[in-house]
Amino acid sequence: MSKSLTRVQAEAEALGLNITIIRETSETTTAQMAADARGCSVDQIVKSILFRVPDSDEHVLFLTAGGNRVDMAKAAALAGPLGRADAASIRAYTGFAIGGVSPLGHLNPVRKYFDRKLLDFPTIWAAAGTPNHVFEIDPQLLLEKTGAVLGDFTE
Repeated sequence: MSKSLTRVQAEAEALGLNITIIRETSETTTAQMAADARGCSVDQIVKSILFRVPDSDEHVLFLTAGGNRVDMAKAAALAGPLGRADAASIRAYTGFAIGGVSPLGHLNPVRKYFDRKLLDFPTIWAAAGTPNHVFEIDPQLLLEKTGAVLGDFTE
């Protein structure tokens, strides 16, 4: 098991979450492709969108429904000033490559915000540390266990 997968599994266990990590066999580089692979609605796919706090290494994570887009002004109203994060800074701060950023298992503490749309479903699917691995979870449980803040930050 990769270091990324191991971190996700370890934090899940520490939080009392019983998750099963699944390896996708088809390409899942978009939320729609991931939804097709899982046989679910695109909004049941958790997109992990990271922004960087200006003049800082800190990154802020927005967990949003797959069909939604993060509105930068609304996100900044919740989290304070934000800038774009590049692939290198995301990997250095979280330990994950773009496409595999999980809500769990980050190398550094990450403030998290949670899209209300995700609560419309009995289960959702999130990245498990690599672009090819996911896990299913109750959205309310993910919200509670990650300490994410429920907010309005989408277009």
